[in-house]
Amino acid sequence: MLYHLLAGGYRVTALTFDYGQKHRYELECATAQLGYLADHGHQIHHVAVDISTLGRSLGSALTDERIAIPLGHYQSESMKQTVVPNRNAIFFSMAAAQALSIANQVRQQVKLSLAVHSGDHEIYPDCRPEFYDAVWHAFQLGNWNAEQVEMYLPYLHLDKAAILRDAERSITALNLDFDTIFRNTCTSYMPDAEGRGHGLTGSDHERILAFHALGRVDPVPYQQPWDDLLARALSTQQIHPDSSHNATP
Repeated sequence: MLYHLLAGGYRVTALTFDYGQKHRYELECATAQLGYLADHGHQIHHVAVDISTLGRSLGSALTDERIAIPLGHYQSESMKQTVVPNRNAIFFSMAAAQALSIANQVRQQVKLSLAVHSGDHEIYPDCRPEFYDAVWHAFQLGNWNAEQVEMYLPYLHLDKAAILRDAERSITALNLDFDTIFRNTCTSYMPDAEGRGHGLTGSDHERILAFHALGRVDPVPYQQPWDDLLARALSTQQIHPDSSHNATP
């Protein structure tokens, strides 16, 4: 989403949320990403939001050390343990407040951009179109000048492979390096101390299949060889064909 917006010529304020997540390596990735962009002439206004105390009390496998991260098929019942109660409503509320504050300051229309996507609809109810219709309506009812903010969800009906295709186009337009950018990301719910992806969680599975759909090897390091993880992901996809949404950009 960040590179999509930069390629579109937008000035970006980026929010990073520390919500007490176990996979905290993603916060380091965000810092590395901003450093890479700064080195290439793109200065991003970055707001780090610390709600870690709240997040750790919400009872999810992503935040509670007593609950193990489930492995395997993303659409399986066990994957519901990775739902963080009301997480996207919390994120949306803070991001919407930031967007409206900026709009009031600059007296211009501002886009509130979120990268929610179709691959999450099955497990995460707060990634579904109906949810965003509802929170957007509440935002408009609850704020003066809400018309200055436009909600922008370009990936809402796309899967991760389609998002990667969009990333390829955006990164090429910006004359930046695709592998460097995606090496500075973390999708795995269980990276190790070195930041290597676990490879067997549902989030890993979706990412591996998305890179394979583009004919690419994921540039992030994994704890097991890529070929082994890809073979396992493809096998799971055959057993659960619904795990891969064949959306097109």
